[in-house]
Amino acid sequence: QIHLVESGGGLVQPGGSLRLSCAAPRTIFSEFITYTMAWYRQAPGKERELVANIPSVRNANYADSVMGRFTISRDNSNKRVYLQMNSLKSEDTAVYYCNAQRGSENSWGQGTQVTVSS
Repeated sequence: QIHLVESGGGLVQPGGSLRLSCAAPRTIFSEFITYTMAWYRQAPGKERELVANIPSVRNANYADSVMGRFTISRDNSNKRVYLQMNSLKSEDTAVYYCNAQRGSENSWGQGTQVTVSS
């Protein structure tokens, strides 16, 4: 298990942008690069769903609902992963969670609220 800390959520109008950040401050570089990093989200009354993930050395993957609008990236040297969210819609409103996965190991951040509303 690794410790993950998210930041960057907030209230934004439809069509706006937000950038989420996730840090793994207690993890060393050689460990961080072994994890597939991901962002999930959970809207009220719905199950948690995968938004995007990014293995250390392969291409990122995206949910169809965010393809072309969201971009996941990682900075291994600083042990961070980001989610750039553009053209936000009301249906993007949810708590967003950072996730680190390696084999059967899954670690979660505390979540950050994103609200898209006019």
